[in-house]
Amino acid sequence: MLNVFLGIAQIILAVALIAVVLLQSKGEELGGVFGGAQSVYQTRRGVDKLLFTITVFMAIAFFVLAIFNVVLSAPR
Repeated sequence: MLNVFLGIAQIILAVALIAVVLLQSKGEELGGVFGGAQSVYQTRRGVDKLLFTITVFMAIAFFVLAIFNVVLSAPR
C-alpha cells in the first residue's frame, strides 16, 4: 500500500517538476533553451527567483522520494 502511494506521489512530483522547469526556460531566448550561452549575467529577481527556489526544492524532494521508494521496495 505504501509503495503504491510513493509511486503515485513520485509521478505527480515528476510532472510538476517538468512543468516548473519548462516555465523557467519559457522566458529565455531560443538559443538559451538549446544550450546557447548568454553574454550578460543577470541576478534572479521576483518570479524567476521563486521558480528557481521551487525547482530546487522539488528536485531534492523527488530525489529523496526516489531513494525512499527504492529502500522500501528492496527485498528483505
